[in-house]
Amino acid sequence: MGKRVGVLMGGWGEEREISLKTGEAVVAALESRGHQVTRIFAGPGLDRALRAAELDVAFVALHGRMGEDGRVQGLLELLELPYTGSGVLASALAMNKPFAKRLFRLHNLTTPHGYTVAREDAWRALALHGDLGFPCVVKPACGGSSVGLAVVREPEALAFAVAQASRFGGEALVERYVAGREVTVGIVGGQVLGSCEVATPREGFDFDAKYKGGAAYFCPPRLSPTRVANVEALALAAYRALGCRGQARVDLLCSDTENDVVLEVNTLPGFTPTSLLPKIAARAGLDFAALTERILALATRDEAGVLEAPAVETPPGLGAPRRAVS
Repeated sequence: MGKRVGVLMGGWGEEREISLKTGEAVVAALESRGHQVTRIFAGPGLDRALRAAELDVAFVALHGRMGEDGRVQGLLELLELPYTGSGVLASALAMNKPFAKRLFRLHNLTTPHGYTVAREDAWRALALHGDLGFPCVVKPACGGSSVGLAVVREPEALAFAVAQASRFGGEALVERYVAGREVTVGIVGGQVLGSCEVATPREGFDFDAKYKGGAAYFCPPRLSPTRVANVEALALAAYRALGCRGQARVDLLCSDTENDVVLEVNTLPGFTPTSLLPKIAARAGLDFAALTERILALATRDEAGVLEAPAVETPPGLGAPRRAVS
């Protein structure tokens, strides 16, 4: 028997159109597998729409802010509705790149050096830049799909790039530029499916390169088998460092000096038949419908395994705790 699945799509952010494409692809795949699918368009009144749909599970096909950042996941927790992808905390941490970088370093995972600049401080970005040098990469501190990403080569362009990036979430992240191959690793249920190298004629895999063509894909990456294995292990360590579950795509840079660095973890990556995670899965023998089914099977909640603590008798000689006296 198929499940009653609500596919959450659309949303409030700048990635709404990409989410709608993801959602429609997921709907078609789940219907082909015999599930009863309801389209749930995320926006005002989402809680009422979810209650009215009487679902068994939610397939989250949202991207970016107000969808991938833990807020919708929190709502699903309150509704006690199992959902696909990472939980509240992991989603929030992965979306907030500066916090994710701190955790990467805590787990001895190399990530580019950088700093953050608030929107109101964009005019003094150069004073904050210190010895980070040029070129550098400027991107929104919280966001996805490389919206607002820019490679800055001249000091005079830094303040403008920071101002543009901080339009998406109010803060920009400035990172040291690392030259090398851009590699992304697909993970589902804590298992690496494979990896793919992305080559573009542009500097940085930005929004246009992702969605307007011009990129070339090499699955597996054009690296030695040993190095591919190391890159995939690094990606899995980043996934675990943030406490992710379900599907994710980890983006890395493999530099010409043999150093591999983690850029970010995408907890709800693009998910159409031509997106990177499905490309990687197809090479691993999972077609799009089968991949969608596997992700659905992993749906759960943060509190799904929490049970009420059993009563425990007080040992002899141990009194009840004293009440604090104010």
